[in-house]
Amino acid sequence: MNDASIVAARPQGPATELVLLFHGVGASAANLLPLAEWIAAARPGAFVVSVDAPQPSGLGGGREWFSVLGVTEDNRMPRIDAAMPLFRQAVAHWQRESGAGAERTTLIGFSQGSIMSLESTQDGDPLAARVVALSGRFAQPPRRAPAAVRFHFIHGADDPVIAARFSVEAAQALERLGGRATVDVLPGLAHGIDARAAQLAAGYLA
Repeated sequence: MNDASIVAARPQGPATELVLLFHGVGASAANLLPLAEWIAAARPGAFVVSVDAPQPSGLGGGREWFSVLGVTEDNRMPRIDAAMPLFRQAVAHWQRESGAGAERTTLIGFSQGSIMSLESTQDGDPLAARVVALSGRFAQPPRRAPAAVRFHFIHGADDPVIAARFSVEAAQALERLGGRATVDVLPGLAHGIDARAAQLAAGYLA
């Protein structure tokens, strides 16, 4: 596991919850530190970590969970499957550090970080009770909606990288599967996180 993750908040006593943030491709844990600090301020007692992805990015800077060079709808899922063991190990590591189990864990992902977070719910035991996906998507339509997991999608209406329809369609699919999902499409927001998105992300932890 890459050791460049940043702990934004480590309570002196037992943590009330664990919040893990996962950045996009070509970025790093530092890029989500402002959001992590925002959440830490809003959630006293939470153990909050911005997690650094394990591999250097093929885009020439930053980190990644899987390469997006030459990525297609057909080869994306195999790349995610290959990266998922390290993702699950990272979550388990911070759960041990914080003393918080899956029922008190939230995964917040941006772009590729949200893809990994969402896809982690599709096989094996859920890693968290909440997944907040910012500007993200499932690699393929969801196949299951674990009863223990709440899904929250926050997406810019003007996102040119991952279209907002992916969040809308995912939320609808999860509801058809009997799951619990919300979706917020924010006018004027492209592929990024603004104050509105940060407020919504923090609010969904309540």
